[in-house]
Amino acid sequence: MTMTPLKPTRLTVTPLAGRIGAEISGVDTAGPPEAATVEQVRQALLRYKVVFLRDQRLDYASQAAFARAFGELTLGHPIYRAPENRPEVREIDSRQGTRANHWHTDLTFVDRPPALAFLHNKTAPEVGGDTMWANTVAAYEALPEPLRALADRLRIVHSNDSDYTDATVAARREYISTLFETEHPAVHVHPETGERALLLGGFARRAVGLTPQASRDVLRVLQEYVTLPEHTVRWRWRAGDLAIWDNRATQHYAVFDYGDRDRRAERCTVAGSVPVGADGRPSTVLSGDMTAYGEGIR
Repeated sequence: MTMTPLKPTRLTVTPLAGRIGAEISGVDTAGPPEAATVEQVRQALLRYKVVFLRDQRLDYASQAAFARAFGELTLGHPIYRAPENRPEVREIDSRQGTRANHWHTDLTFVDRPPALAFLHNKTAPEVGGDTMWANTVAAYEALPEPLRALADRLRIVHSNDSDYTDATVAARREYISTLFETEHPAVHVHPETGERALLLGGFARRAVGLTPQASRDVLRVLQEYVTLPEHTVRWRWRAGDLAIWDNRATQHYAVFDYGDRDRRAERCTVAGSVPVGADGRPSTVLSGDMTAYGEGIR
């Protein structure tokens, strides 16, 4: 889909890679959100899928206020308890064993995965700890026609009891104490751009109607298109960086190559809608009550 050109503004957008990622300068996200600035950031985000802003001095209130200008916020996480008096934040702290070193789209085991994520870095290791993002729209467009036709018809079960959990969650038993499962289309239609994107990643458990072996093979083949280097961008964090990504059009991977050094960030997420497939069928809940998470704080 052809995107509308960015309008003239003091905001500067610098692309970082050929198919995903841009750095934005000229914006202070700690101040009261201005409608024109929010619209320009949204346009850049829809075009580049993930955007980065350096040197943002944010506390919980200002981060949540800026994120809320883009839509209603969710609770910090559907499983983990939020910090006291900060219900809309998810702390990501290496000292607590929190990692995300597995390709994933955030929280696809719920029926309405977040639309947007706002991650503010508090502490970054001197070396290591980068995050990579992949463009799932570009991945879909790169599929050969027979594989694209198959993907358009596939339905995938996503679960918190998944490869992602096995690889990244220290307290696995707690994480899966309540089972969340949702059946999503393998290809969903982006509600704002109309683009088609692959909806896969680490929480994808199995393809509906296929044997376990066939399911693993199909998921592997489709996922390989997501993580082709030409569909990715890599960000080197500094304290104060704010990354904003379109969770409906990306996957990401936090590289765990910094040993026991500190890496800490805080995330707010904008509530998403129920994904709808190329055939018009919406996602369906199979297990777990996700109502409280998606509604957030009203």
